[in-house]
Order: sequence, then C-alpha cells, then structure tokens
Amino acid sequence: MLIFTFLGLIGRLFYIMHIKSPVYKAKALDQWTNDYEIPARRGRILDRNGMEIAVSMNAYRVDLDMVTLRESLINKKMTMEQLAAKLSTILNTSTDKLSDTLNRTTSNGIPIKFAILARGIDKPQVDKIKELNIRGIIISSDSKRYYPNNNFLAGVLGYVNLEGKGVSGVELNYDKELSGTPGRTTYEADRNSTQLPYGNSDYKAPVNGKDVVLTIDENIQSIAEKAAQKALTDNKAKSVTITVMDPKTGEILAMVNKPDFDPNHPIKDSKGNAVKSVDDAVKNIAVQSAFEPGSIFKVITAYAAMKENVANENSSFYCNGSVKVDKHPINCWDLNGHGAESFVDIIKNSCNVGFVQLGLQLGKGRLGYYVSLFGFGQKTGIDLPGESIGIVKNPEKLTNVDLATLAFGQGLSVTAVQYLAAFNSVANGGTWIRPHIMKQITHSDGNNNPVVDKTFTDLGKKSILDSNTAATLRTYLEKVVSLPTGVGHNAFIDGYHIAGKTGTAQKANPKGGGYESDKYFSSFAGMAPADDPKITLLVSVDEPDPSNYYGSQVSAPVAKDLFSQIFNYMIMKGQLSLDKPAN
Repeated sequence: MLIFTFLGLIGRLFYIMHIKSPVYKAKALDQWTNDYEIPARRGRILDRNGMEIAVSMNAYRVDLDMVTLRESLINKKMTMEQLAAKLSTILNTSTDKLSDTLNRTTSNGIPIKFAILARGIDKPQVDKIKELNIRGIIISSDSKRYYPNNNFLAGVLGYVNLEGKGVSGVELNYDKELSGTPGRTTYEADRNSTQLPYGNSDYKAPVNGKDVVLTIDENIQSIAEKAAQKALTDNKAKSVTITVMDPKTGEILAMVNKPDFDPNHPIKDSKGNAVKSVDDAVKNIAVQSAFEPGSIFKVITAYAAMKENVANENSSFYCNGSVKVDKHPINCWDLNGHGAESFVDIIKNSCNVGFVQLGLQLGKGRLGYYVSLFGFGQKTGIDLPGESIGIVKNPEKLTNVDLATLAFGQGLSVTAVQYLAAFNSVANGGTWIRPHIMKQITHSDGNNNPVVDKTFTDLGKKSILDSNTAATLRTYLEKVVSLPTGVGHNAFIDGYHIAGKTGTAQKANPKGGGYESDKYFSSFAGMAPADDPKITLLVSVDEPDPSNYYGSQVSAPVAKDLFSQIFNYMIMKGQLSLDKPAN
C-alpha cells in the first residue's frame, strides 16, 4: 500500500512538473507580468501659416487590473455595481455603461483580466478616483485632443473618439499619419501590481504622430466663418456653405458649413445644445452633400456653346418669359421676358429661355460630353472622407425637356468642391486640378525644427479647356457682376474685376415628383481678378427665407463682403495688387 501510494505521488509530481509544466509556467508568468501599451502623442493640425488648429494636451487614462480589483472589492465588501455608481459621478458616464465594463467577460464566459476604463480625463477626476483607495485601478499619463478655437473649421477637421482615433474629416483621413506608433512596457509585478525591483522588464518608446499642415488660411477661414454665420441668421436659412480656393493650385483656403458643431464636444452643436444626430452634425456639406446647381451651371453650358461654335457675340435670342419644349412649358425666372438678347445678354441676364435654346442646339451628346469633361458625375478625389459623386443622367436617356432644363442646371446634382473644380478650370485658363486640404505632413527633429515628410502632389492635372475660350468667357462673367443690369451686380466692388454667376434652384421633392414650391437653393460662384483670378469662391444658401430667395439677393451680397475682406487681407500681405485698393 505504501509503495503504491508513493509511486502514485511520484507519478502525480511527474505529471505536474513535466507534463503540465508549460501550462502552469504560462499561468504564473501571466499573473506576475504586466504588459501595457503606451499611447503615442497625436500630431497637430496646423493652418498654412503654422497656426495650431488641433493639438493634443496632457491628460490621464485609467486602466483596470481586474484580478487585483476583484480582490480589493472583496476586502472592502463592495460590489462592482457600487463601484460603477461611484465612478459614474466622477467620469460623467452612465452607471450601466461602467458596470458593463467592470463585469465584461471573454467569449468563453471567463472574466477579463484587463480593461480600459477611461481616457483623456483631467487631474481633478484622477484625484477623486485616487480617493476611493481601491487597488487594481491603474492611473497613467495620456493625451487629450483639444481644438483651441472650438467650432472653427469643425466640418473639415472632424473629431476623434475616446480611443483617440479619427472619426471624421481630416482626423479620419489622415489618422494614420497623426496617430503615430504606440510603445509598450512589460514588467514583473507583485500581487498589488507594483513593479518588482529586480524583475525582468522591457520598454519600447512610442513614436509620436506627425503634424498635418493644411492649405487653409486661418485669416480667410475666419472671414468666411463670420460671413456664413451672418448669412445663416439674416436669411433664416437651413444651412450655409462657403468654399474659397486658389484656382491655380487646387488649394482650399477656407471651407465653412453652418450650422456646425464643437469637436471638443461632438455630441453638442456650436451653441452647446445636444445634437439630434452626430452624423448629421459633423457632415461636411461642401464634400458630402449634392445639390441642383441651377443657373451657376450656365457657365458650363456657355463654354460648350462657345467651343462648339453654337453661339458667339453676334448670336441673337428672344425671350418672352417662357418657351415650350415638346409641348412642355419652361419658364424664365423673369416671367415678363427679356426681349431681344445677344449671347452675352443671356449670360448677363441669366435667361433660362436663351439657355434652353443653347441646350437644344448643342444636343444631348455634345452637352453630355462637356458635363463629363468638367468632372460632374465623378468624384474629385479630394482628401476628405465621404465625398458624394452627385447625380448625372445618362445623356442617351435624356428627353428634349431633360436636355433643355439641364442647360440651365436643373436635373443634375453636384457638390460644392465638384463645381469649384470645374469653375477653377475656367478661372485658371483650362486646367482641371484636384481640390485638396493637405499641404504638407511634417515632424520635428531633435532640435525642434520642422522636417517635411510629404507634400501634396496628387493634383491630377489635366488640360480640359481652350485657354482663349476660357479667357473670353471670363470677360462675359465679369459683365454679369459689373453691369448694373447684370444679375450678379450685388457682388460688384469698384476696381476688383469680379467675374461670377448667380444661381437659384428649386429643391427637388424628396418624396419624388417634381419640385417643392417654397424651398430654394441660392448660390453665387465668383472669381477675381477676372483677367488672372487669384481667388474663386462658392456661396450656397440652403432654404433661405422664401420671401427673398434669389441668388442675386441672398448669395451675391455675401460674396461681395468676402471678396472685399479677403482682398484687403491679401493686399496687406503683399499677395495682391488691384486697380483700386479697398477702402
């Protein structure tokens, strides 16, 4: 009996020490080894002049060693739910959400050993957590994303989530460059998670994220922000979008969507009120939403007519207020009609009847070709997420009525960046250039000097227009603004040589079947100086007060204010010289 008992003990020891040794050794190492990720500091987002628009500030994170925490709560005779209730008031998080984290298990139902409780919290919160005096709660350094100017450029910047990952805008599109590479620390610890002085340890330092320098000019952006907010309020509009670009480089100098949100608190709008939908609040309308352009599209039809020799300065038209196409009446915006007109007149007067005639003369094949040539129905490839492609009908399926209305910008939808890319090709003499928001990606060397890692070069340049025809068209568009009878005269500034086009489009009924009678989309597209444009812009006002909704009344005055202030700024910086300086 003794021999058999002894042999049994020997066999059991052999099984434990040799057969099961790797399993027990792994469990032991897992118990006394702590392994933590060290987050990298997220890179900054700067404007073209080096102004900080998004930065990362020092903060704290709270992690949980669940094994030690459970033991500590048993000793304190406290439940997970009671702890969740205490932490809820400190972290401003629901008790249920914290309770889910504290009681989380693996897919096999085994309680987890490690959890992230909170990131990016402030010192006062950390101090209150320390006062609980509960072992297993690990506090370490972290960073918190901060936007110094609150809702400034919010739609473009986007925001980051609690894990420090970009969710929308630049933060999402350049998340990889901004995030950097996290580090890691591994060390042996006692039962209280205190590092053993002579235990094995390993440390890998994090590599901080790089800085993203935008094409945005903080001063021009500020001008556009104020103008958009004023237009939103004055016109009791649903939304206002303003985009300002350099037509020769494709650089976006300003991009504004109002109303907007505060990326420091993305669940709230710029006034601090809770938003109904975060996705809607953070949407960059200029990139992600398409609209019927209305009369600003006449720029494209006019170029096509000129290039195809369908019309020139000697061409004549007559408008009596409406025209019938296949027995379908199409009205001009001026129901009294414009009478006898030249080609320049129908552009200056924004005459629908004249452009219906141009569309029918061009035919669906030729007009469809220029719609595609200018890039409509195609993504620009702008370096911002969620770009809409817009809607363009197959030219072969167009009826005569479709063709007639397409000529004055009805029956298709475009995005603001899509339209400006096309408009820029007229402004710069014929070259399509991809709109973009990133100028450079940089990092600092050991002496804190900036080092350029990447410059935006994916411009996709292609010559699409005849330079002489584009130059002639610019002179016609200048008359739209400069002549007292031009529909864009409310954007006129003496000496500035502004060329542009107004647009007023009825909004399509979202339930289908025609257009809504009292909802409009009012726009103004402009460039200046007309002979050699340095600036292009698009002002769009969605659903202005229906008592005053024409683009000439709503958007052109906004453009006038923008050109005046932007050119004052550019003159001050020595970037521009005009015939007559601003007052």
